[in-house]
Amino acid sequence: MKRKLFSLAVLCILYGCATKPEVVIDHPPVSSAQSVASKKSSLPSIPSTAGSIPRSSASPVVKASVLIRVPFTSQAPLANWDAMHEETCEEAAMLMVQRFWVGGTLSPQTAEDELQKIVAWETDHGYGYDVTMPQLLEVAKGYFGLSGHIDTNVTEAHIKELLSQGYPIVIPAAGRELGNPYFSGEGPWYHALTIVGYDEKNFITNDPGTKRGESYKYPYATLLSAIHDWTGVKEETNTGPKRMLVLSK
Repeated sequence: MKRKLFSLAVLCILYGCATKPEVVIDHPPVSSAQSVASKKSSLPSIPSTAGSIPRSSASPVVKASVLIRVPFTSQAPLANWDAMHEETCEEAAMLMVQRFWVGGTLSPQTAEDELQKIVAWETDHGYGYDVTMPQLLEVAKGYFGLSGHIDTNVTEAHIKELLSQGYPIVIPAAGRELGNPYFSGEGPWYHALTIVGYDEKNFITNDPGTKRGESYKYPYATLLSAIHDWTGVKEETNTGPKRMLVLSK
């Protein structure tokens, strides 16, 4: 056995060993203390305090690469890019995360029906076309009954830490700084999308701003630079605060 291990080690040094595939997360995170039965029915909540993160007593392990399987929808599921759907990126980003937590898929019609209901609820409760991440947290709590917090520690390391624990992240962005070639024209002044993973060079996102947005990759520096919350003036989005929304059941 020792001789075989030594031979393998020599081969790795001479020819290189295959890298491990990315970690794929299909289900919401659960506490290691939960039993198999409780894992199927109970999910952790995240304290609603800015800058805090869900963590166990041990330091979280940041994986080399991660992909959380979050159901995808564009903000115009039926390809109807009317005035309403031009403004539903925040709702679509939130909806994808909600569906990850409760389970199930998002067909175009299901996503369209849900977006219409969310927008109607927001209108009834006095929200505008564009909402900040704190306001989107209010919507997530009030409409879906989710928990969550606003996180201001917007760094590559911290985002990877959250993703490694199984938490997709909703981010606001100065859309024109993203450089997505599938956006119409120069792209939206204000945009929202969901980070679902990362690899060696990129964050992996579900970007509702295009039908090609599932698992769309942005270089780390590009996405981090573009993260800015809504300021109330679209042309000034790139001056907005850096913060992100972390949701849980």
